Amino acid sequence: MSQHDRVAFLDGVRTPFGRAGEKGMYANTRSDDLAVKAMIGMLERNPQLPGERVDDVAIAATTQQGDQGLTLGRTSAILAGLPLSVPGYAIDRMCAGAMTAVTTVSGAVSMGMYDFAIAGGVEHMGRHPMGFDADPNPRFVAEKLVEADALNMGATAERLHDRFPHLTKQRADAYAMASQLKVEQAYQDGNIQQDLIPVAIKSGAGWGLATEDEGRRPETNLEGLAGLKTPFRPHGRVTAGNSSPLTDGAAVSLIGSESAARAIGIKPKMHLVSFAFAGVAPEVMGIGPIPSTEKALAKAGLSISDIGLFELNEAFAVQVLSLLDHFGIADDDARVNPYGGAIALGHPLAASGVRLMIQLARQFEQRPDVRYGLTAMCVGLGQGGSVIWENPHFDGKRK
Repeated sequence: MSQHDRVAFLDGVRTPFGRAGEKGMYANTRSDDLAVKAMIGMLERNPQLPGERVDDVAIAATTQQGDQGLTLGRTSAILAGLPLSVPGYAIDRMCAGAMTAVTTVSGAVSMGMYDFAIAGGVEHMGRHPMGFDADPNPRFVAEKLVEADALNMGATAERLHDRFPHLTKQRADAYAMASQLKVEQAYQDGNIQQDLIPVAIKSGAGWGLATEDEGRRPETNLEGLAGLKTPFRPHGRVTAGNSSPLTDGAAVSLIGSESAARAIGIKPKMHLVSFAFAGVAPEVMGIGPIPSTEKALAKAGLSISDIGLFELNEAFAVQVLSLLDHFGIADDDARVNPYGGAIALGHPLAASGVRLMIQLARQFEQRPDVRYGLTAMCVGLGQGGSVIWENPHFDGKRK
């Protein structure tokens, strides 16, 4: 590709994230409708993009059944009003579903096969709990291919505390409280709402409108966190307070070639530099972003010191802390999750990868002194995913 045909993140939006379960705001909302609403919102934000110019639609979900089944990329594209000539498909890499959707269509863009593609993910964890109705092959445990609790994400987080005893519950709680406070500050500053697409919701009280993330707890304090139960192990360290809550929501992005985008008047918000996925032992899946980040940095010819902003998915506080410690980054480094993360906003599995990208793109606008940013996340069954992005607003004056 020439310099002007780089793969670009052109835009990204998401629904507000809601608490999973019968009391959550999306209890009566279909999963595919969440994806459709986000897609319509993004298309309306980019009216200069003719629908027939979209070459493909990739939508991820971790539990692909019911209203999250039937080839989501195709069905949601039709429901969003795209021409029937636009194809689509579903994709799954558990928590990194949307991230994989982005990297997959980016490969097609980089080869010149696509000019534009929509990539994202959706998860209705209230209706489709992680692993629901799955039938893992008994050989996994019988032949000791994985530990028995490898499919219990909370148990894998406890194992990280075991492996790295210096990553204490106190550090995890402090990190979790900071995430809540940073999200609240980001809301007060108007940095989150700009990329949220309101969703009509129905409850026993009638119709309403979801306009904000439902799970935020700005009143969080260390004393309250210290007293929470440890559901995954007696006297453990992982609690509801230092973990991401079960969440419903959708996020979509518009990916394309820079030249095609500029030809129709769309300016890139980020340029793709490199990406990588890596595997680790499933029972310590939280360390997955460490090798995937090392691979992505090596492919880009960069070092961790070149990264000016980090958007790390907070599946569990200890998981983020393990990556920060590995790379010698302080728990409270201002480059890390400036708007807060999934501990406060929620983690609707397959949607979260694009949520990270949306926040990084918004931060790039505000930080012309930053050239490179990283979006990274751990993935169930022992994987990690990392994508390095370049800031098109970079002014060459690094701080």
